[in-house]
Amino acid sequence: MVEQLTGEMLTLMLIAIALGTDAFSLCLGLGMQGLTKKEIGRISVTIGGFHVLMPLVGMFVGIYLSRVVGEIAKILGALMLIGLGIHMVWQSVKQNQETVSLDRTAGIGLLLFSMSVSMDALSVGFSLGLFEAPVGLVVSLFGIVGACMAALGLSIGSRVSRLFGEYGEIVGGAILFTLGLKFLL
Repeated sequence: MVEQLTGEMLTLMLIAIALGTDAFSLCLGLGMQGLTKKEIGRISVTIGGFHVLMPLVGMFVGIYLSRVVGEIAKILGALMLIGLGIHMVWQSVKQNQETVSLDRTAGIGLLLFSMSVSMDALSVGFSLGLFEAPVGLVVSLFGIVGACMAALGLSIGSRVSRLFGEYGEIVGGAILFTLGLKFLL
């Protein structure tokens, strides 16, 4: 029982970190603008909030489908994690850095930036809902880790090359892909 709980916690932490690498890598670039501590705090908290909201919505949909469709839904959830991992790796390899004309540090620009950084969490939340993972634990971990990794990326953005950020997203994609395989097998 303890081993299962420890394994589940480790798996959820790895998923939270994998999702957080996307926020981290995108925040590295944004952090190169020389943000104030207040801006870093506001952006990090907003990203953390979306890292709670998006998987929460996904999990409720996943839980519902799990009960309606059963094992087939679990296989689909694992395949979604694999696909999401491949997509994250592919996106980080093929594109440089996005250019967005909106101010990503305040207002609607901040909300759109935070939502786009957290979009992967919606799909992962859906997959975890299919496996009926503990909702409170998942969204708490995702929110805290997402906010912390965003803050870290913003804080050291001016000191880290863009290439390192791309490697971070590749690692995150590889983790999601591996966990999807684990759930599938």
